[in-house]
Amino acid sequence: MTFPLWGLVIFIVWTIAVVVSLIVVRIRHLSAGGSVKDFATPNDESLLWRLYRVQANLVENLPLYLGVVFLLTVRGVSGTAVDSLVVAYIGFRLAHSLIHIAGLNPLYRVFCLGIQFVCLVALIVLAIF
Repeated sequence: MTFPLWGLVIFIVWTIAVVVSLIVVRIRHLSAGGSVKDFATPNDESLLWRLYRVQANLVENLPLYLGVVFLLTVRGVSGTAVDSLVVAYIGFRLAHSLIHIAGLNPLYRVFCLGIQFVCLVALIVLAIF
């Protein structure tokens, strides 16, 4: 299997892990007497809200990466540059999620997002040309 496909596997498994974590936190919240209405209440201090946002962000970004993997696979593009960009993209995608879950400074997330964007654009350029 190629690096882009392994990256896709990691992305999907990570998304599933975040969804499972979100379910666990929701069940704990309800068990402690919390309300279902709290699920939609924006609150960066709440792990529930941060997990929800991480899950939504992963679902928003998965199709972009999937499209790049499709282009690379169909065009048969591979090599060290592709592999390095995929590793960087997935690494910073995971870091972005962990930073958000931990509630750290949002500027770190923006930094990770910027690197991910550069990696995606570079992978698209490699796939097209």
